[in-house]
Amino acid sequence: MPKLDHLRPSGLHHNPAYSHVVTATGARTIYISGQVSTDEEGRIVGEGDLAAQTTQVMQNLGHALKAAGASYSNIVKITTFVVGYKPELRPIIGKARSAFFEGMEPPASTLVGVSALAAPEWLIEIEAIAVAD
Repeated sequence: MPKLDHLRPSGLHHNPAYSHVVTATGARTIYISGQVSTDEEGRIVGEGDLAAQTTQVMQNLGHALKAAGASYSNIVKITTFVVGYKPELRPIIGKARSAFFEGMEPPASTLVGVSALAAPEWLIEIEAIAVAD
């Protein structure tokens, strides 16, 4: 089992939604491309609904992790890209995303507002880095 340490550096505010620093010891590093809100057939899921799209994106990350023999607990870093980001969107994203990290320390995280993604109907894209044995 990989060893992940979620550090709480002094001088940095502890936020329960993400970890500032995660160190990982394991045999394999898994890089997952940005996932978007599409189903297995490539159809959009939750058009116009940020919460539904975030949930689908996280489920897609789960499929990718499973294929690599890993789970959400193996994620050390995520980067979230949100179209037209405004601070009032953060609770919507956080609520949908936090369900997948329930009962565990959250990964390091970066949220980036963007003007567009590769398809106009996509509102959010999340990429991940995981460490597993």
